[in-house]
Amino acid sequence: VVSASADGTAKLWDAFSGECLQTFDGHEDEVHSAVFSPDGQRVLTGSGDGAAKLWDVASGECLHTLELESVILSAAFSPDGQQVVMTSTSWVAKLWDANSGKHMRTL
Repeated sequence: VVSASADGTAKLWDAFSGECLQTFDGHEDEVHSAVFSPDGQRVLTGSGDGAAKLWDVASGECLHTLELESVILSAAFSPDGQQVVMTSTSWVAKLWDANSGKHMRTL
């Protein structure tokens, strides 16, 4: 299980024991959204600092930082895990390549 937190982190939890297995720390404001990739290998977080981050679940390393420059309200992976989309308080959604971290389009 992954959770988002007001302390600027997301945490990976063992659902059976309740033990924290990993802390994804790198945002400068509240984390509003935290979701797993379809294969469970990455976590996508979105924050009030205007950034989304792609994390490696096993190592906790930040793979990419995706800048939106406004508060991110939600974040999601495409069903195949190849793209991510974020919505923000600027009334736009942005689509990114999940592997390269490159911006693809603004919706």
